[in-house]
Amino acid sequence: MGILNTLLRAVTWWNGQTLNTQIFTWRKGVEVGKDNQGNVFYRNADDSKRWVIFNGEVEASRIDPEWHGWLHRTWNEPPTSKPLAHKAWEKPHQENLTGSALAYVPAGSLRRADPVERKDYEAWSPE
Repeated sequence: MGILNTLLRAVTWWNGQTLNTQIFTWRKGVEVGKDNQGNVFYRNADDSKRWVIFNGEVEASRIDPEWHGWLHRTWNEPPTSKPLAHKAWEKPHQENLTGSALAYVPAGSLRRADPVERKDYEAWSPE
């Protein structure tokens, strides 16, 4: 099973970090910090590259806004050095649930377990 995992990592990015990313991180990566989901953030020595190694599924919406801003150079200081001030009305970060069982399903959607009978629509049928 170990050889299969190594082969999968060498050729796919959706199964975690690729072998090349792991080698690059080992050789040139400087760990900057971790977020509350266990994702680990790195930069190289001259800070010309910044990247994340996901803890589990590789899904961009799993990155907290603080770390997203650091990765995309919206600010230079990582949240471990200079945490962002949060407003009382802010909700905690939540990943994008589209396509999952927890996705929002509005009333009238065919995906609802309890379909609502619509009275404002009458299906057309040929005569």
